[in-house]
Amino acid sequence: MTEKAYYGDAYALKGLASGRFSVPVTGLSSGTTYYYRAVMQVGEKDFYGSVKSFTTQSAPVVTNVPQWLEMPAQTSASNCVYESLGRGTSRNYSYLYDKSMYAERWCAYPLTASHTSGSASTGAWSFNPNIPGSAQIDVRSSSYPTAYGATGYSRGHIIPNADRKSSSAMNAQTYYLTNQVPQLQDKFNNSVWGSLENGVRSLTLTSSADTVYVVSGVCFQKQGASETVDYLTSSTVTPSRIPVANYFYKVLLKVRRSGSTITAASAIGFWFEHRNYTSGDSYTNYSVSVDQIESWTGFDFFVNLPDSVESSAETNTSWSSFQSFH
Repeated sequence: MTEKAYYGDAYALKGLASGRFSVPVTGLSSGTTYYYRAVMQVGEKDFYGSVKSFTTQSAPVVTNVPQWLEMPAQTSASNCVYESLGRGTSRNYSYLYDKSMYAERWCAYPLTASHTSGSASTGAWSFNPNIPGSAQIDVRSSSYPTAYGATGYSRGHIIPNADRKSSSAMNAQTYYLTNQVPQLQDKFNNSVWGSLENGVRSLTLTSSADTVYVVSGVCFQKQGASETVDYLTSSTVTPSRIPVANYFYKVLLKVRRSGSTITAASAIGFWFEHRNYTSGDSYTNYSVSVDQIESWTGFDFFVNLPDSVESSAETNTSWSSFQSFH
């Protein structure tokens, strides 16, 4: 396939028969070699430069994923991409990205006090180099009110950037376009959902704190249901039509060990309709069991727990019980 990128007209190119010029190129695939050459049009004649090439990079990926406790069972849907970001055996987060819905169905990661301590902050959205640009919502330079005329929506992180403050490299990966979806801002993201994210981080700050295993994601329709999915449209960015999630959820896990053996665990889930919430509405009002969220999403969470521990932990609905478990 041949693409053209234009630097400018003849007036702009005056004096540049030799020298340097550049043009932006977007939507490239990762780990792919591209060939290019410059062409100058003078009157009816074309003058061609030599053919050159470059190879796009891929984001660091963990290739041999251990039996991490945050990991849901993998899904083999043809429209989904599963990946774990990190280096070697050190992971940042894993995700299941649905290219047809432009959204992470789930994002799984460990959370400790060391992850949240620091000042690393990228703030610059970028394409995920491991996913084709055409399968990502290009809101790098402007958010949904500008790009899609969707007043009230923001670029909502699935793994919050505040959960990865200790490392600039890890923080930058939270700003991949695959890690955001249109999310109501003032009375959802900056309200009950943001309060839940702060509440989860607070779990890592107590003297008895251990790792909290987190899975967060979106749902468009419950299993077996047929809720209407709303879409945002744009004439200025791609894709021109994107779905808005009907639900957001988060499931959490803590474990107790004797040596290397897991002897007990506690888990809890939170399920929210994607809507505006009243001021002061507490996220604790929306706690449900992990079993319940599994039935709504079709995902199987925390599959690497011992079976007897998993079955007991995933029935809990009490936030206070989960908080006090250690």
